[in-house]
Amino acid sequence: MNNLSPSYDSVAYSPAEIRQAFIRNTYSHLAMAVVAFAFLEYFLISYTSLGQVMMQFLGKSQMMWLVVLGGFMGVSYIAQGMANSSSSQGMQYAGLGLYVVGEAIIFLPILLMASQFAPGVIVQAAVATGGLFLALTMIAFTTKKDFSFLGGMLKMAFFVALALIAGSIFFGFNLGTWFSGAMILIAGGSILYSTSNIIHHYHPSQHVAASLSLFASIATLFWYILRILMSSRD
Repeated sequence: MNNLSPSYDSVAYSPAEIRQAFIRNTYSHLAMAVVAFAFLEYFLISYTSLGQVMMQFLGKSQMMWLVVLGGFMGVSYIAQGMANSSSSQGMQYAGLGLYVVGEAIIFLPILLMASQFAPGVIVQAAVATGGLFLALTMIAFTTKKDFSFLGGMLKMAFFVALALIAGSIFFGFNLGTWFSGAMILIAGGSILYSTSNIIHHYHPSQHVAASLSLFASIATLFWYILRILMSSRD
C-alpha cells in the first residue's frame, strides 16, 4: 500500500497528493490494527484459556505484574524499532503486528474480568475512547498547531508513571482513580503529539510507524478509561 515517494524529508513539505496518501494510509493501518486487536481479544477470551492462565499467574504475587510489564516493554521496544525500519516495509508491518499481539495479551486479564463482572463496560470504554480520539484528532487537524513541544514532557510523565506503578507493586499501595485520570490526560497529550507529527514531521514512507504510535496512545487511553469505569461499578 506504500506509494509514497521517499524523496521528501517530511510530510509537511510534500505535495498535496503525497500528504493525502500518507494520512489515508496511516489511518487505514490504524483502523486495521484496532480491528485486529478486537478480533484477537474476542478469540482469546472465547476460544482459549490464556486469560485464566494469566489471571492465575498474576494472582500468585503482585510482583508478577512487573514480569508482565517488563516483557511488554521489551516487546514494545522491539516492535517500534521494526516499525521505524527504513530497510524493509515487511519489517515495518511485522513490527505493527507484533505490537498489536503484545497489547492483546497484556489487555487480556482486564478485559476478561470486565466481561465477567461488569457487562457492558467494555463497549462504554470503547465509545468514550473513540469519542476522545476523534475530538483530539479534530483539534490537531483544524488548528494545525505543532505539538512536538509535548514530546519531552510526555516522556518524563511516562517515566514517572512507570515509577509509580512499580512503587505500587513493591510497596502495595493503591494508585487510585486520580492516577487513571492523570494517565488519561497523558494519553490524550500523546494523541495530540502523534497526530501533530503525522501532519508536520513524519517521513512520507513512515505511515506504519505513525499508525503504531497512534495505536499505542489509543490503547493507553482505553486501558485507563476502562479502569475508571470498572472501579465505578465496584
